[in-house]
Amino acid sequence: MADRSKPSFFITTPIYYVNAKPHLGTAYTTVLCDVQARYRRLKGYNVKFLTGMDEHGEKVEEAARQHGMEPQEWCDSQAPFFKRLWEELEISNDDFIRTTEPRQVRSVQYLWDRMQESGYLYKGSYDGWYCVPEETYFTETQVTKADEERHTEGQHLCPDCGRPLERVQEESYFFKLSAFQDRLLKLYHEHPDFVQPDFRMNEVRSFVEGGLQDLSVSRTSFDWGIKVPFDDKHVTYVWFDALQNYLTAVGYGVDTPEAQAELAFRWPAQYHVVGKDIIRFHCVIWPAMLMAIGEALPEHVFAHGFLMVRNEETGKGEKMSKSRGNAIAPQDVVELLGVEGYRYYFMTDVTPGEDGAISFSRMEQVYNADLANSWGNLVSRALNMSAKYFDGKTPEDDPEWVSRQNPLSQIAQGIAQRYSEHMDKIEYVQAKDVVMELVHAANHYVEDSAPWTVAKDPARAGELADIIRNLLEAIRISAHLLTPFMPQTSAEVLRRMGAEAEVDCEDLDAACVWGQLAGGVEVTKGDALFPRLAKK
Repeated sequence: MADRSKPSFFITTPIYYVNAKPHLGTAYTTVLCDVQARYRRLKGYNVKFLTGMDEHGEKVEEAARQHGMEPQEWCDSQAPFFKRLWEELEISNDDFIRTTEPRQVRSVQYLWDRMQESGYLYKGSYDGWYCVPEETYFTETQVTKADEERHTEGQHLCPDCGRPLERVQEESYFFKLSAFQDRLLKLYHEHPDFVQPDFRMNEVRSFVEGGLQDLSVSRTSFDWGIKVPFDDKHVTYVWFDALQNYLTAVGYGVDTPEAQAELAFRWPAQYHVVGKDIIRFHCVIWPAMLMAIGEALPEHVFAHGFLMVRNEETGKGEKMSKSRGNAIAPQDVVELLGVEGYRYYFMTDVTPGEDGAISFSRMEQVYNADLANSWGNLVSRALNMSAKYFDGKTPEDDPEWVSRQNPLSQIAQGIAQRYSEHMDKIEYVQAKDVVMELVHAANHYVEDSAPWTVAKDPARAGELADIIRNLLEAIRISAHLLTPFMPQTSAEVLRRMGAEAEVDCEDLDAACVWGQLAGGVEVTKGDALFPRLAKK
């Protein structure tokens, strides 16, 4: 049961389609959420971090058929790939939901009943264009515009993905999305941070201002989906099903005191983190659905960009695809950088919200500069000198040490607050810069203070102790701030300097106050945290 004495922080990834194994993009979204979830735990929140799999819909049914399996059998075969990769990438999710689970079926059918009561549901016929890979309906106007832009003849292509559209004609239930245009625009006006980053809000607002069409929310041409409870010829449109997972996971539709207490504690979610390609579902359809059934809206939807592969000749980013031969799998990057290096690179060298051009050469550059030469080298040198000059321990306590001015304590003043200002808004690159300012300063401090020279003069023993204390304290604080990005490395650094008790702290601000280094405790030099990568 959740400890409700702490404030709730509920963060979600989208649930991922099971028509293929998890790829670099799905891993990026999931690590993005994990960093925020770990950060919020350090800030004292009771975190629920949700991810999972989207198992219904025509696309999944087709994938199963292509592999000679029944849809459920296919979904069951894919789940281990996601769970194993999340475990390898140190994903700390608290829940993993699958849309074929009984709790999701119950929740979606409860949603249907609520929708029917709301008056925003009606039965009609759908006759229009549908993209199976994107599971998206398109109006004649959208299709015509896309055809004109692409100069296509004889075949209508999806405005989003460019693949052939299907003409769908079938009986359907419709959600009166058009009735929510004014309410959505009011939401965007009154809560300009509902969609993040800012420029994504402009895209969403412009789309809604262009007019909304009622949405077909059931299908009768296939049956791999959740049945409509009051009309079992119909199955739920995959997005009407998938979006509901966020409520399902916090007890929606379960009539028990425990479930209702969990829903009251957890909802609304603080963050839905999604790729920019599904922003309209989360920022238009989902809030309209919640308005229709009288539920609170999530506080923020954060839409990140795409990962592109940098063309070394042109310097430009290109779309990743197997046909171009430039696809990169998560395991390829883990093999090069290790798991912690993987997490650090994608979270600190790709700006969340924007498309990012990645390359193996850039990965090596960032790893060597930040992790091998700066962070890893600092930890190694400081612990080695502490062990060498102070009999394998940290310098003994000196109550006067904290009050003596030094350049590192000045940089550390208020560092947790500066860092949090960026982490709160998923500005990971800027948050990293705050930490690395201290790390780089500590490396310069080693050179400027030259402890190996000071150690030769017994009369300067007090000065030597202060130098090592300052270095170790800068490392201790940096380890805490780097925990969301590289949890295992930070835990290892704290253990090596005898600060095991500080691992998994729940008050980051307090932990980062200068002057808490324990004196006279054993230190462990250990192996290099980030061995330098040789140029390939």
